[in-house]
Amino acid sequence: MSKLIVPSYLKGKTNEKKEESKEPVMDKVPQATGWRIVVLPHKGVDKTKGGLLLTDKAIEEQQLTTNVGLILNMGPDAYADKTKYPNGPWCKEGDWVVFARYAGSRVKIEGGEIRILNDDEILSTVKDPTDILTLY
Repeated sequence: MSKLIVPSYLKGKTNEKKEESKEPVMDKVPQATGWRIVVLPHKGVDKTKGGLLLTDKAIEEQQLTTNVGLILNMGPDAYADKTKYPNGPWCKEGDWVVFARYAGSRVKIEGGEIRILNDDEILSTVKDPTDILTLY
């Protein structure tokens, strides 16, 4: 039987995981400026009604095509124009909102993708993101 030859510089080393950043993912989310709003798209379900688990790729595609998201933060000028928004803001941080499918700028960060939208691209608020069906 053959023997595994290990280089001397690797002897005694273990398969250590790369040290993860100690900075929480939420601290890496960009802060909205101006009238922009930072939204985390809803990832959807990870299991079908029949009980099949979806792959990471299928879940990622679901997140890319969704039109529902959670407001993470808002710029200081969002909904500040009293002539455009006489009734005040349409939404606030922590709200689930509906937006046009391809609205805003998509930004990849560690932990997923976010969208940066203009304040007037929010179409409505919803209580539960699963109430809105995702179309593939």
